[in-house]
Amino acid sequence: MFAIVEIGKKQYFVEKGHTYKVERLSQKEGEITLDKVLLVAGDKVDLGLPYVKGATVKAQINGEQKGVKVLSYKYRRRKKSRRIRGHRQIYTLLKISDIIVS
Repeated sequence: MFAIVEIGKKQYFVEKGHTYKVERLSQKEGEITLDKVLLVAGDKVDLGLPYVKGATVKAQINGEQKGVKVLSYKYRRRKKSRRIRGHRQIYTLLKISDIIVS
């Protein structure tokens, strides 16, 4: 069984027992319930308009992790002007514990 859930403004394909790296969530470590389920597929497919009624995904927050550093380099020729900026996105690790359809 798998589901497609909306976390933040992005959609994720999730399966029970797998761990996913999603954009940073405001909740701390512990159990979380995701209500914005767009699709649930098992024996049959339930498609929501926009969300599936009565479907939830239970997940466990397993901490945070930093992504790779992305460098932005701006250079203007013949001006002795250059600027470099770095950014590391912080991700939340989610382990899917159960997909519930009622």
